[in-house]
Amino acid sequence: MLTLEALRITQGDWSLRADLTVPTGSRTAVLGPSGAGKSTLLNCIAGFLRPSAGRVLWRGQDLAPLAPGERPLSILFQDNNLFPHLTAAQNVGLGLRPDLRLDADQQAQVRDALARTGLAGFEARKPARLSGGQQSRVALARVLLRARPLVLLDEPFAALGPALKTEMLDLVAEITEATGATLLMVSHDPDDAKRIADHVIVVADGQAHAPRPTAELFANPPEALKAYLGKD
Repeated sequence: MLTLEALRITQGDWSLRADLTVPTGSRTAVLGPSGAGKSTLLNCIAGFLRPSAGRVLWRGQDLAPLAPGERPLSILFQDNNLFPHLTAAQNVGLGLRPDLRLDADQQAQVRDALARTGLAGFEARKPARLSGGQQSRVALARVLLRARPLVLLDEPFAALGPALKTEMLDLVAEITEATGATLLMVSHDPDDAKRIADHVIVVADGQAHAPRPTAELFANPPEALKAYLGKD
């Protein structure tokens, strides 16, 4: 499980607190107003930001000594982290070896990951020759290939149309269910949470609140979520 133990992130006169546990194998959405600290929270878990206090624990292990690349997680940002000069296969292959010196078995793993995300036959295409949805699939294929037990999504599908975004969310759900990975997904859209998440963390007013079951939360939202949703 992922535990944020008395965590505090401070940037100037702004701070965010979190003291919570994310169940292993769950799909948890992170909701809250812009500027509340949702992406900052993910960046801290990933190791790109150091907390001013507290610890990030994965299965009881303190992740503080580990660099971002050494942590048991994959993170996907809105820009999909694709290199424009590399092909789809090469972008996915980075998940196995940064130097892209892949043996025959690893190349087969890359082709399989692309096929599982609906991109068989697209191996030689560069990002400029792929649609937005296809680029998202390449990024997901790399996440799939890395096979890390914790997956962090920072609104990677926000720029996609509603139908395509729904398709990508369903694909994420399928992949995480098949691999048993724990998912933490930042979103501004409550419908994303309702579609994919079994738990929701609300981030507001300097606090990341403990995850609650999605249906329960929306049936009886706390004041912070009511204000975000614009409900009385």
